[in-house]
Amino acid sequence: MSFESALQRHMQTFNRLPEIETDIRQLAEQVAATFTAGGKLLFFGNGGSAADCQHLAAEFVIRYKAERRALPALALTVDSSILTAHSNDYSFDSVFTRQIEALCQPRDLVIGLSTSGNSANVINAIEAAQNIGAVCWAWTGESGGKLASIADHLVKAPSSETARIQEAHIFIGHWLCEEMDRRMSTP
Repeated sequence: MSFESALQRHMQTFNRLPEIETDIRQLAEQVAATFTAGGKLLFFGNGGSAADCQHLAAEFVIRYKAERRALPALALTVDSSILTAHSNDYSFDSVFTRQIEALCQPRDLVIGLSTSGNSANVINAIEAAQNIGAVCWAWTGESGGKLASIADHLVKAPSSETARIQEAHIFIGHWLCEEMDRRMSTP
């Protein structure tokens, strides 16, 4: 595929993002409420989505642009000892579930990323977090997959192409960081 074709598909996806603005604004409200109540964000996903989880957790903890207090966020995708021990001793399908059981509290907000919406380990972790009482968001592609009927809330990037979905997810995450900078910055 050509550069122009990839850019055109990217632009088509981004031109459709206003369709999900209401959902993204609701997410921002819940993230701000979570931080205000002393809760934390827990991110998890596979592959490129795992990298996005780590990236976004760092933006919240360190800073995005504005000087503000550190905001509590964790990527459940970064501890190689936990990931490999659990996958070896149990199953990769529950690798995030075990961490949710250890780290998640009812006042927390979890964000599971799955471009297909069908990643078993993301689905299982969302269900575990719901059992704890945390607010659960899934970020998916336009189909929503199985997560559409499981998660409390959904951000469906308007594409079925993995790369375009991930580009939309990181943009949404960056906007969320920018919005928390605005809300949580010290004067």
